Amino acid sequence: MTSQFQEHRHEETVHTHEHVHIVHHVKGGVGGEVEHLVAVHTHEHNHPAVTHAHAPHQNPQREHEHEGHIHDHAHPHVS
Repeated sequence: MTSQFQEHRHEETVHTHEHVHIVHHVKGGVGGEVEHLVAVHTHEHNHPAVTHAHAPHQNPQREHEHEGHIHDHAHPHVS
């Protein structure tokens, strides 16, 4: 399976796209029922350069929008 992985480099980039956040909300305080709340927002953020290997991209932009990744919301332009 790893034979189909292609090592490649993504240069650093700054871009904007919609972010979906899932928040765990405990109804009725500690020990209560947990529900998932969804929040959506858009802001500019960066991605540092990275070299990695994985199966070839079919649609890099669309795939990125659906991948989980971490951002520092206090400094979205540098995370």
